[in-house]
Amino acid sequence: MEYKVEKAEKSTVKVEISLNATEWRQAQVDAYNKNKSKFSMPGFRKGKVPMAMIERTYGKGVFFEDAINESFPKYFDEVLAKETSIDMVGRPDLDVKSLNDDGIVLVATVPVKPEVKLGDYKGIKFEKVEYNVTDEDIENDIKRLQERNSRTVEVEGRPAKMGDISVIDYSGSVDGVKFDGGTAENQELILGSKNFIPGFEEGVVGMNIGEEKDIAVKFPEEYHAENLKGKDAVFAVKLNALKVKELPEVTDEFIKDATGTDTVDAYKAEAKAKMEENNAKRAERELENKMIEFITDASEVEIPDALIESQIDYMVQDMEYRMSYQGLKLEDFLKYTNQTMEDYRKSFKDQASKSVKQQLVIDAIINKEGIVASDDEIKVKVDEMYAKNGKDVPEFKDFNAKQFDYIKQEIIINKLFDVLKKENTIA
Repeated sequence: MEYKVEKAEKSTVKVEISLNATEWRQAQVDAYNKNKSKFSMPGFRKGKVPMAMIERTYGKGVFFEDAINESFPKYFDEVLAKETSIDMVGRPDLDVKSLNDDGIVLVATVPVKPEVKLGDYKGIKFEKVEYNVTDEDIENDIKRLQERNSRTVEVEGRPAKMGDISVIDYSGSVDGVKFDGGTAENQELILGSKNFIPGFEEGVVGMNIGEEKDIAVKFPEEYHAENLKGKDAVFAVKLNALKVKELPEVTDEFIKDATGTDTVDAYKAEAKAKMEENNAKRAERELENKMIEFITDASEVEIPDALIESQIDYMVQDMEYRMSYQGLKLEDFLKYTNQTMEDYRKSFKDQASKSVKQQLVIDAIINKEGIVASDDEIKVKVDEMYAKNGKDVPEFKDFNAKQFDYIKQEIIINKLFDVLKKENTIA
């Protein structure tokens, strides 16, 4: 086997593999041996038909495709073992350049990790991101705590008002004709939640328990049901009951029962400390994202289509996984939104391109700065993780490759941002 490698356009290389007549014939023989059990002819048991007989019957090229499929991976792997600079990032496209009695020449177009022309990533001024904890934040936290510990009670003797939980029967019609999905009994609706058609909740306000009323509304022009868009409708409504959410009084006793903290003031102090910690992490993440976006925009890289398609694969699979948790199937979602899979994949292209470019730029800086994670650093990180969770640390050798790579990458990324924060101005 002979080969040659040359750079091609858009972050690809062409690998030309030439097999002489002997090598090519052996590839066909190997294909015959693998597939002969599929052939049967009169006078021969199945799997015992001679190769020459099969070629005379079905044509000289009967084993060509299988011979290529069998031989190419073997010879291509030999090339990759010798040409260690080929950093393949996708499956190669294979073409037959020539084929005759002297042998075969195959040309593989291989997508490779592209070279990144880094822009400036040092000496840049970034605006500091800060999120302060306000008294309103603390009060909102207390309100959420009250909401979680609230109870619902029925009210009587007054008309409905905004904020009430109404229990209603309703039946909707357009031009006197009832429509699908427009009827319900004992439906709970929080007045003011804007969960119903505009004007409906306002129409319930002022009704008394047991009262019946017709409420006229107009469906929005952008309503999801085509037959109801922009239509005038009338809902016959009966108010069956009213409820309100009763919030507990904020006392030391309530706080202790709900959270385990002794006093209201102590809980507020704890809540503020947690918020400050979360805000600091949020600000740090946003600063790091700003840094990477700025440096990525200043860098140049020609991204092979294979990397973008691979990222789109990941994003589509991730969305499919998320949908499954909500009881949805991707194929049903595509039907509902009137999209083909091709349309859906195209919607991810810009985001995928941005994500791939950012990762390539990050990798380029890591390589340029010589950032690595030593075994000692990984072990320290492992010890910290298990100590935090109160678990015994397993033997270092017992970690699987996925765990090892995740921890290693986390250390490297943290070191990367240490470099960027040190080499740039943040104010």
